[in-house]
Amino acid sequence: MLSNFFKTKPVIDEDSKAWILDTFAWCITQLDGDFFKNNSQLILPNNSFFPGSANSVEEMANAIFTNTLKYTGLSAWPIRLVAAQSFTQKPMPLLTFSSRLRGDDAIIRANNTHSSVNYKVEGKEVLPAIDIAFHQSQLNQPQDLIAYLVQIQASILVAQHEANINTNSSSDAYSQNDNYLFPPGGKEVLPQTIDLVACFMGFGVIFSNTAYQFKGGCGSCNKQSLNRPAALPELETVYALALFCVLKGETVKPASMKQVKKTLKSHLQKPFRNAVKEITLYLQQTTNPTYLQLMAI
Repeated sequence: MLSNFFKTKPVIDEDSKAWILDTFAWCITQLDGDFFKNNSQLILPNNSFFPGSANSVEEMANAIFTNTLKYTGLSAWPIRLVAAQSFTQKPMPLLTFSSRLRGDDAIIRANNTHSSVNYKVEGKEVLPAIDIAFHQSQLNQPQDLIAYLVQIQASILVAQHEANINTNSSSDAYSQNDNYLFPPGGKEVLPQTIDLVACFMGFGVIFSNTAYQFKGGCGSCNKQSLNRPAALPELETVYALALFCVLKGETVKPASMKQVKKTLKSHLQKPFRNAVKEITLYLQQTTNPTYLQLMAI
């Protein structure tokens, strides 16, 4: 009985743990695992990842936006940042990929069947843009701005993946569970999946820090209207951060763990440490073939 009393409580429940592991495995097979292996980094909210100064609000916003595209691997995609007052809602063009999905060398074309805006300049195809709206006030809370931008980029990536599946298949992607084409949980947990994809892209620290915002106080330190809409709960986001760190070998790098400690909210540091221990031990002992593939990354 005493041994059970002193036993550490799991960071999250077993169902959530399985879903996070399964979805990470799906991300690796479906969302360019090579980019994850060779290019993805643990992105931190500091000047090393978001350096420089700017002469205007627009210039600063675009600098942050350009960095997020680089880190998510979508810099070759026709995604642009536009001021909210100039933003117009429009259907997303369907893109096709003749090489890898992410990275600077991704070869992307617009599907002419689904896009009415497609032309060439000097023989080079100009892809129809996918716009992301930006409010100047969002710069007042940089981590929320970064999370907002990455959340939308992750949703674009997942939406394009689904659209390409449905274009190349006669049935709905969500019904093809046997082919493991769409993420575990389907449409019901799509918002949570998008947040998890952002963690898979390396933004777990920033998403953990912005998963919950204190609603009390005088309001001078945090503007609720600028907070990103979080779908994945705080502890599950921390668990996803820990999984990223374990799979990428960050947990054995003292300098990386020091930076996580420096940038992650203080009340999340103990759950993060416990999650790292849980995941490391579990992956060492598991016989699940899907999870063994995670360890092979």
